Amino acid sequence: MLSRFKAAARILIKGDPKKNKRNPIPAITPEEVAEIKQFFPREKFFIFGHARSGTTLLLRLVKLHPEVHGNYQAHFFTRQPLLKSLVNTPEAEEWLTRKSNRWNQGRDLSPLVLRSAADFIMERDAVREGKLIVGDKSPSSTIHGQAVRDMHAVYPDGKLVYIVRDGRDVLVSERFRNFVEESKFLTSEDKRIIEDLRKDQSQFTDGRRSIFTETFIRRVAGGWVMDLLETEEEGRRLFNENYFGMRYEDLLATPFDEMSKLWNFLGVKTIDGTLREVIKVEMSSNPDEEWQSKRNEGIASFLPKGQAGNWNRLFTEKDKSIFKEVAGEMLVKWDYEKDLSW
Repeated sequence: MLSRFKAAARILIKGDPKKNKRNPIPAITPEEVAEIKQFFPREKFFIFGHARSGTTLLLRLVKLHPEVHGNYQAHFFTRQPLLKSLVNTPEAEEWLTRKSNRWNQGRDLSPLVLRSAADFIMERDAVREGKLIVGDKSPSSTIHGQAVRDMHAVYPDGKLVYIVRDGRDVLVSERFRNFVEESKFLTSEDKRIIEDLRKDQSQFTDGRRSIFTETFIRRVAGGWVMDLLETEEEGRRLFNENYFGMRYEDLLATPFDEMSKLWNFLGVKTIDGTLREVIKVEMSSNPDEEWQSKRNEGIASFLPKGQAGNWNRLFTEKDKSIFKEVAGEMLVKWDYEKDLSW
């Protein structure tokens, strides 16, 4: 009783003390998943992949199926501030857990708030399109394994699709995107390379000059390795049969076969053979290439977009050596090379 009086006196004099940090947001329970699916019944999937790895093409193709809808880059789990920022404060925790809030039934409402928000955003679109399966594609280049863990905490019943592209082509594509957009992060050395590229492209295709700096290769290749390592490991561990890994190059080589595998994984009822031609037509266009040409045609025209193996004509021997040091083993793991002798 005395301690209660003392606590009451402290609050009266100093005010109610504020928490500086909230407790960890609890994962949604199976019972809560079952409850929320009464209101949002559509099956959900999420496409992850390192930037410049074909996530956009994959979404364009997956939504060609009459049962499947998808949209772009909600970044629920892959880029700050993230979905969980909606409840990730001490004030939100206090509101959603306070004992006088009888709606919470004695449990933190945070996971239900997160799931409801994401479900509504996706199903709102899917209802308009008349689709039964819906998902988001968001490149996962920076948060890696944590993105998978955050997704599982909200969507343990969801399906994770992870697309991988040869890291050397990722490097090339990322470099040219930065050049075309004239990124604010370009260094003075980067800008010199751009000017020299405009003057004489041949020096960058015959081994004399590199389009990269060593810093850029190490940063992007290192991020690519970390992304593949953590995303695949956590994806398989947490999602098991609800994890689907694929390679961009296989999608280019046998698109209908790869998409059939993916659609079956997502749980479609039927796959009509006419989708083969629909896929072919869709792959004949490249909106990203068109956009880059409008933005900076002189630089964009130097690189054929979306192709596999662009790195072969652009890597110098030094580029190869640096990339092997940072990411060579990952190329072997994903069957891009048999060993490090390339």
